Amino acid sequence: MSFAQPSLKGRALRLLSVREHSRAELERKLRRFEEEPGALAQALDELQAKGFIDEQRVIESVLHRRAAKLGMARIKQELQDKGLDPQAVGEALAGLQASERERALAVWRKKFGAPPLDALAAAKQMRFLASRGFGAEVIRRVVLGGVGDEDD
Repeated sequence: MSFAQPSLKGRALRLLSVREHSRAELERKLRRFEEEPGALAQALDELQAKGFIDEQRVIESVLHRRAAKLGMARIKQELQDKGLDPQAVGEALAGLQASERERALAVWRKKFGAPPLDALAAAKQMRFLASRGFGAEVIRRVVLGGVGDEDD
């Protein structure tokens, strides 16, 4: 190994210094640099044993960065794409469900601020919220219920 080529562990640490990565993400990104079979798994095992790779931190990081802007469906997809344990993802999303409507309302207010004037505008607002991963019932209540529907 030359000094010009960073080791697998060095590459993994460089990726982890930017943001939290799951083990599956690191495997996917570093597989092409593996020269000996098993070297990548060994390097990731060492990093995981030292606490550099932590699934719970990855989940918390995604929730912290994305929950204010996205609905549960998009966040769930993002967490699943990272190769995280489905049970841990489900538990993390259970906490978001209670605030889904408030988050959708905040996103809607920031983008539109006013109830739609016609069906075309309502459809546009609904598509926007759906693209952000909010559920159909939440979208209907936010767009059609508007600002005055906050008591239930």
